[in-house]
Amino acid sequence: MTSHPENDPGSTAGEVAGTRHPERDPLAIDETVIPQIDALTLERGRPLIVSDADEVLLQFMVGLERYLETQGLWIDLRSFALTGNIKRKDTNEPVPQAAMPALLDAFFAASAHDLEVVPGAAAALAELSERAQVVILTNVPLEAKARREACLAAQGIPFPVVANKGLKGGAVRRLAACVEAPVIFLDDIPHNLSSVAKAHAPARLIHFIADPRLAKLLGPAKDSHFHTTLWPEAHGFIDETLKAEGF
Repeated sequence: MTSHPENDPGSTAGEVAGTRHPERDPLAIDETVIPQIDALTLERGRPLIVSDADEVLLQFMVGLERYLETQGLWIDLRSFALTGNIKRKDTNEPVPQAAMPALLDAFFAASAHDLEVVPGAAAALAELSERAQVVILTNVPLEAKARREACLAAQGIPFPVVANKGLKGGAVRRLAACVEAPVIFLDDIPHNLSSVAKAHAPARLIHFIADPRLAKLLGPAKDSHFHTTLWPEAHGFIDETLKAEGF
């Protein structure tokens, strides 16, 4: 879900806060992301699961709606977008585009630490982590990284978080080079899946949108190998993928 897709082709509804100026090059990687990846302890030769957070591991839309309620706002889910769809309850007027960054910054400050985990995500990743490494690649501001990591860990997802910026292809390619093993990537945004398809063609791509209302609005991404709203289904696909690769 996007706020200003023309400005940030790699941002979801849960990943847009403040001003973004990412490269459109699917192979690009932001300079703030490189040291985060290089600091990870990754085992060469062991498969890697790279997962987005919002609407994949965390129930972003549920959390956003809860926050909007406290601000006298609501979201009209007529399209897969934020700008124009967040409206005032009293007048039904949409929040102006210029006010969206501040609104989302405020949401992150209030709620980044207490979003609820998507059902089944923790159990699936706990089991899969016995056979594969897990990294969370999420487009949150760098200053929100620690809170996001703590939020996930407190709910049974204690894996390292990389705060990305822009499209995710470059970051996944760098991660893949670290492991030289099968890579499975999950995200809710087609732009990110397409960039990974271009940056690291061998990756298996799962289009995952936890909120079924959003999933109906968007449909399967053209570059995905699997599409689902449920972790048991994603778990099954990943399990079969790992088995096919001999893991």
